[in-house]
Amino acid sequence: MLDLYAGTGALGLEAVSRGAQSAVFIDNDRRSLNLLEKNISTCSMLKETRIIKWDIVRNLNCLKKTRPRFELIFMDPPYGMNMVHPTLVHLHDSAAARPAARIVIEHGIDETMPKDLSFFRMIDQRKYGKTLVSFFDYML
Repeated sequence: MLDLYAGTGALGLEAVSRGAQSAVFIDNDRRSLNLLEKNISTCSMLKETRIIKWDIVRNLNCLKKTRPRFELIFMDPPYGMNMVHPTLVHLHDSAAARPAARIVIEHGIDETMPKDLSFFRMIDQRKYGKTLVSFFDYML
């Protein structure tokens, strides 16, 4: 599984604890990465995890040679920064998602989800207070 804008790594660590074989975490914030390293160590998941320090908004070229491709992708970008659309474009360009991969995006209620990306199809959306969780399938 892939955890973009990983922060503390809670989503990816939970996925591994529930049976995901491995998790790759990507974030660019040094404080988040330090906390993520500590959380991985605390959970004794060093072998199942990998951390990449990368500016996701620029591109996801760090994943171009990653195999096997990811079937579950979590994304929790900073709210109100309109990072979802470019991140999905970069995800597609990286060829890191396998066909029919599930993408789960946590975002603010004021951020609209892209409808013009033919490779991604929204299949569900749920509201939790001021947060929306949108579910997409990758239609490669």
